[in-house]
Amino acid sequence: MGDLLGEDIALVQPNNLYRCLDKLTAHKQAMFTFLGERWKDLFQADFEVLLYDLTSTYFECDPPDDGKRKFGYSRDKRSDCVQVVIALIVTPDGFPLAYEVMDGNTSDKTTLKEFLAKIEKQYGKAKRTWVMDRGIPTEEVLAEMRNSETPVHYLVGSPGGRLTQLEKAFLTKPWEDVRESVQVKLIEHEEETYVLARSQGRRDKEQSMRRRRLKKLIRRLRELQRQDLTRDELLLKLGAAKKEAGKTYALLVIHTPTKDQPVTSETFHFALNRKKLRQARRREGSYLLRSNIKSDDPGHLWRLYLQLVEVEQAFKELKNDLSIRPIYHQLETRIEAHIFIAFLAYCLLVTLKQRLKTLAPGLTARVVLEKLAAMQMIDVELPTTDDRVVVLSRYTEPEKDQLLLLRQLKLQLPAQPPPKITTRNSREVD
Repeated sequence: MGDLLGEDIALVQPNNLYRCLDKLTAHKQAMFTFLGERWKDLFQADFEVLLYDLTSTYFECDPPDDGKRKFGYSRDKRSDCVQVVIALIVTPDGFPLAYEVMDGNTSDKTTLKEFLAKIEKQYGKAKRTWVMDRGIPTEEVLAEMRNSETPVHYLVGSPGGRLTQLEKAFLTKPWEDVRESVQVKLIEHEEETYVLARSQGRRDKEQSMRRRRLKKLIRRLRELQRQDLTRDELLLKLGAAKKEAGKTYALLVIHTPTKDQPVTSETFHFALNRKKLRQARRREGSYLLRSNIKSDDPGHLWRLYLQLVEVEQAFKELKNDLSIRPIYHQLETRIEAHIFIAFLAYCLLVTLKQRLKTLAPGLTARVVLEKLAAMQMIDVELPTTDDRVVVLSRYTEPEKDQLLLLRQLKLQLPAQPPPKITTRNSREVD
């Protein structure tokens, strides 16, 4: 850790770590600047392309009266728990540049404008490209990015409604193969470039999901036809079925009885909406990207957008490998410190990944950590004749395969710590 974050943090004792981090979190911006410089020094990293996304992490506790812990849209499928939202910026190589902890009910669309200002203030005005999911930017913010004095480029997913508007313009454009079973085409429209991509793998997945949901919905509607229900009961059950079916519900035309009609097979029946079904089949596996980058190469923009998986991988590692969820702390400062520790751990994990790329490309970070985890630090206590104890802190001698791994990564173990003499009761250094 000392090589990446400096010697001071490396000397912090574990029992004082949270106390130190309570103070360090007040200096996050300075830490982000420092990290950016370290990424450049260690790996010649560049920050022209920034990947931005948000996630949430939950708390298994009673809802507090105030603070950032609130109910909101849970990416962890724990809507029963309060949460905080975490926004993260990483580079395509996975180097994290900044993060922010927000209220648990924060809407994604309200976060981008503030982050644009933060990055510009911290790293200066520069020609950057922001890559995001479609739910993050608003039309207002995208217009500001297009009209900025210093070019601020973006590449973002676009909702299906815009594809409906541009469908005729795409019909005359040829498809270009960018990968096996993946094709793209491009058009210029007003001030933006649009890329339409279609994937056979994605199409098969969406087709399977649609069929499964449609079959389940039809089965449920047939069950309702056999039940003896009042109109109000039927509408209530249809509402639940609609919520579960999602967009698939629109593929059926459902006739329900009017207010004065009983529920019978004549007043309650359904049929496929074949026009919408054909449209859904035609668009399965397709998605639309939009950007203010002028380009005649749809493959380049598609590959650029594909790098967004790096920030998704960062969230996966933060939640699974680095245990950012759930959070059990109650104090706001400790919550911030918990997330800060996870962020620093992710910085170290990325550093290890980058070293492995050049020094041991056949190994993954997880394999290396599992291998080195067998090396442990133990305390050997030797009592003396004057009722004191000599404490020898020693790490276990590495095995041959561990020595080989350390040598390959050009890592050298530090000298064994010097002995300490303590009393039996106080356990303090003499």
